[in-house]
Amino acid sequence: MKIGRLSELTRLSIDTLRYYERLGLIDPPFRKGGQRLYDPDAVRWIEFLKALKATGMSLEDMKRYALMRARGHGTAANRRVMLENQHAKVLSRIAELSACATLLEYKIANYHDIEASHELADKTRHAK
Repeated sequence: MKIGRLSELTRLSIDTLRYYERLGLIDPPFRKGGQRLYDPDAVRWIEFLKALKATGMSLEDMKRYALMRARGHGTAANRRVMLENQHAKVLSRIAELSACATLLEYKIANYHDIEASHELADKTRHAK
């Protein structure tokens, strides 16, 4: 498939796809008449890369992972360890965000109480 179609399917810009290619994150495409022709499996791989990026994995670590992937099954244990480490980071971040959400919920409830008490005070003042 051509780079434009790959861009549509992955919702990544053509520039980003070319950048990922230069970094070695995406396998070099077959070229025909100067056009990049990507394997259909590229979509699944890029979706996985997007997921890794969303977890906060650095491009450098993504590059390391891609290089190990290219080396084949002999690197499976190392790739698993990388993913386990990233998973632990994600769980830690989820816990941090959960604590932040709890604090925000407390503050929001507090503001509801403040607003309700001001409304009550205003009604009492206007009733006199």
